[in-house]
Amino acid sequence: VQLQASGGGLVQAGGSLRLSCAASGRTFSSYTMAWFRQAPGKEREFVAAINWSGGSTSYADSVKGRFTISRDNVKNTAYLQMNSLKPEDTAVYYCAVGRTVVSASRWSYDYWGQGTLVTVSS
Repeated sequence: VQLQASGGGLVQAGGSLRLSCAASGRTFSSYTMAWFRQAPGKEREFVAAINWSGGSTSYADSVKGRFTISRDNVKNTAYLQMNSLKPEDTAVYYCAVGRTVVSASRWSYDYWGQGTLVTVSS
C-alpha cells in the first residue's frame, strides 16, 4: 500500500483544514486507517483512527470534539477534518494503515505516508 497525504498548510488559530490520505496498491477497504502527528522535538503521537467500515473510530483526547476522521472506500481516500485549530496542533501529520482493530499504537500500522505539515499561527 502506498499512501499520499495532502492538505496541510498555514492557518490561523480557530481555523480549519482538511487533510486527505490517498491510498493505492492493495485493497484499502480492508485496512484500519489512522492519523498520527509529530511536532518538532516530540514523539509521534496518535490523533485518530477509523476501522475498515467506518463504523468504529477513536480520537486522542486533545482533538476530541474538534477533529473528525472519515473515509471513502470507493475513492481509496481517508480524511481528517480539523476545526478550531490551536497552535499546539502544529505538527507534521502522517497517515497510516494496518490490518488491525482501531488502535492508538503506532506499532499496529504497517504502511505510512510521507507526512503533511500543518502550521497553526496564534
